[in-house]
This record gives sequence, C-alpha cells and structure tokens, in this order.
Amino acid sequence: MKARSHFASITLAALLTTSAMPAQAAPSDPRAGEPAFRALYKELVETDSSWPDGSCTLAAERMGARLKAAGYPAGDVTVIVDPAHPKEGNLSAILRGSNAKLPALLLLAHIDVVAAKRADWTRDPFVMVEENGYFYGRGTSDDKAMAAAFTDALVRFRAEGYKPKRTIKLALTCGEETEKALNGVEYLLKNKPEALAAGWALNEGGGGSLDDAGKPVSNGVQAGEKVYQDFTFAATAPGGHSSRQAPHFNAIGWMAEALARVNAYDFPVNLTPAAKAYFGASAPLYPAQTQAMAAIGTGKASEADYAAVSAANPSWNATLRTTCIPTMISGGHATNAQPQSVSANVNCRIIPGEGAETILAKLAALGGDKVKVSFADPPQAGSPAPPLTPQIMGPIEAISKDMWPGVPVIPRLATGATDGRFTNAAGIPTYGVSGMFSDPDGQGVHGLNERIRVKSLMDGRAFLYRLVKAYTE
Repeated sequence: MKARSHFASITLAALLTTSAMPAQAAPSDPRAGEPAFRALYKELVETDSSWPDGSCTLAAERMGARLKAAGYPAGDVTVIVDPAHPKEGNLSAILRGSNAKLPALLLLAHIDVVAAKRADWTRDPFVMVEENGYFYGRGTSDDKAMAAAFTDALVRFRAEGYKPKRTIKLALTCGEETEKALNGVEYLLKNKPEALAAGWALNEGGGGSLDDAGKPVSNGVQAGEKVYQDFTFAATAPGGHSSRQAPHFNAIGWMAEALARVNAYDFPVNLTPAAKAYFGASAPLYPAQTQAMAAIGTGKASEADYAAVSAANPSWNATLRTTCIPTMISGGHATNAQPQSVSANVNCRIIPGEGAETILAKLAALGGDKVKVSFADPPQAGSPAPPLTPQIMGPIEAISKDMWPGVPVIPRLATGATDGRFTNAAGIPTYGVSGMFSDPDGQGVHGLNERIRVKSLMDGRAFLYRLVKAYTE
C-alpha cells in the first residue's frame, strides 16, 4: 500500500500536461554501434539467470558494469538484492533529465529466464549461436532482447552526450518467469519505489507479428493485461456405501453440476480501450470477421457481432471478457464408497478494472448451495488498463510507419501476464512495445531451441532507441 500511495501523485495526467512530444528521433544513427551491442547481448544471453541454478544478480552486475564503463556515476547504477535471495538481484539505473518536473520514463525488462536442459536442446541453451539468420539461446527473445536493447540505448546515450529533458530509468528485474523466485518488481515497489517511480513505462508484451513467409503483418502494443486468479470449489457429504444410490448426498455429482454451469457461462463483454482498438485495426486482416470486428472497433457492435468474434477464436473471446474454466479436480476416497468430499480449481483471467470479489460472487452463484467457493490465493491488486493517448501512440505509430510502411500498429489486451500487472496496479501506466517481430510458431519461447531473427532484433533495437528519444527529447 505504501508503494501505491507513493505513485498516486505520478499519474498520466501529469504526462498529458506536457507539450506534444516529437514523433521522430534526433540526428544520431539508431543502428550505430552494432558490434558493441552484439557483445553486450551475447554476454547477457550467456549468463544463466534461470531459477534456481542461475543468477540474476550476476546478469545485473554485468549490465551494471557496462553502464559504469560508459561513464555513469556509481550512484546512478545500483544492483539491488534481497539478502534472503542473493542470486535474484535487480539492476536499477538512471539517466537524469534536465527538467525534474517531467515524470520519468521507465524502461522495464526482466532478466530471468525459464530453465533449460542441455540434453533437450539442439544447441547449448546458454551459448548464443548465430545460425541461418537467427540467434539461438535461452532468453534470446524472452526477455533479454529488450533488456539488452534498453541497456545498449543507455550506453549510447551516454557516449553521445545525449541530455534528455525527461529522466530515463532502467530496471532489469528478476523473478518474472516463476512464482518460486522473488519477483523483482514487487520487491522494488515495496522496498525501493523510487527506482520505478515514473509517468509511464515500456515493457515486454508487445511486438510485431510475421507471416509464414517472414513478412511483417502488424506491430503490436500491449495496453493492459488480464489478472490471474484461482478459485477453490469444495463440496462435502456424509458418504456411505456405493450400493446406496443417493443423488442428494453425492458430492461429486454436486461438483459436476457446478463445474458444468461454470464451463457453460459467458461473462459479459467488457471492452477495454486496447480491445476496442485491436478489433478495429485488425478488421481488414480477417475477411470472414471484418464486419463484426469493425463494428466492435466503432463501439457499435451487436450481440451477434460479439458472438461471431468470440466463436471464431478463443483468444478473441478472452480479449472481450473475463474467462473462467475448471482446471483441476480431486475427490472421493474409495472406489466402493459414496464420496465424502470433492474439490476443484477454477482458473480465471479477469478483465482489467473488474474486481475479484465480483467474480467470486458470480462463481458462488454458479456453484449453487451445495458447493462452497473461495479464493485459492489472496487476490492480486487490480491492474487497470492504461489509456491509449496520442502522446503514447503518436511516436510509436510515426516510427513504425517510417520503418515498416503499410504495417498497422495494433493495440492489444494481453490474456496472459507480465510484470506490467504490478506497475499498472501501482499507478504506472505500462505499455508493451518492442518493435521486434516474431515468427508465427512462437520462436521456442519457454520451450526448446528459443530463437529470434537477427533482423528482428536489430530492427527492434533501432526502434526502441528512436522511441525512447522521441519520448524524452
């Protein structure tokens, strides 16, 4: 709560009172210094930062050393470590702006990665390999590509003598990929809130999409994400011999009926700004759904339009509404006995702005009077969707148009989760944008043989360099 109150005064309203920001970057070559960037990126990828064997602290120290070598004062580059989690450190750095009244820009990226077994991979996951136009290695895409691009941008800004009007903060954090590790963003918000205090933040979650031929289709901007919440359904009954059929005393039967009601229920449509913009911008890309998606984009959709879009794609349905599904069930104690107890887990992905208590009440109603519904874990803080203002979108659209003519910029609501759920909840509007375009197959993220196209990485590096300058000049 302390962190949330700290950020209450740093709102997007303060950002909107500033003059319009330039859409284009200033004179420096956004692609300069590629060999140095490759070395930085390789060092970061080859630093094992998976949990529990790797070390985010080492990765943070190595990136911090590069910033200090570039001339940043030691007091402006800090590795922040919880003593109870010595390998789960975070890097905080700052390039001070000339106008202290302007809210800072936060560059946020996580440096931890999903664990990878050498025996399962074609190549060593912690040796970066360039092959057939790709960089291979754990974290090459998620999320060390952005972490390296942000660090590289700060190194170059210092070398150029760039003096931003708006302060630029960098936070490379640990713990995003597993709940077993300490989450760096949560830790900083609670213990070092000044490291993240900003008017708005750039984060993972966005990025471009390529078709099967490698042609850019759209450049995505994440504006909000759904909140993860598990609920426990529980039913108990007296039990008894299995030969005595007693429907009114069968806990598994009650649970089956309750879960069937949950499975069949559609929560009401709740159209966020990002979802509205997504469907409107995407309409021309999907001829079979063009009319319905365009209607959603204009805010004039009928129930039939929503139904058509929901039925066409589960991800589109999840973009329109809160979704809840049964994911696990356990019950009974013997094959020849009436069950005495049964429990189930229902997993929900909640639309930003909707309260977990409201969802609990609806699930309790669906469960009926024989099934008790409760939170499996304490609900997370609400994560409001950040607004899509011209000040945010204008530079993204202008730079994207210059780099990828004819490729639309499409906002979207994430149905998964990033660390943006914490910063949005803390009052820091957070946008997922990278300018890095991905293959349709997901590029092995969280799986085997993770990779990123060399061209995509270098384009994204140039895009982010230009975007950060456009926001801070």
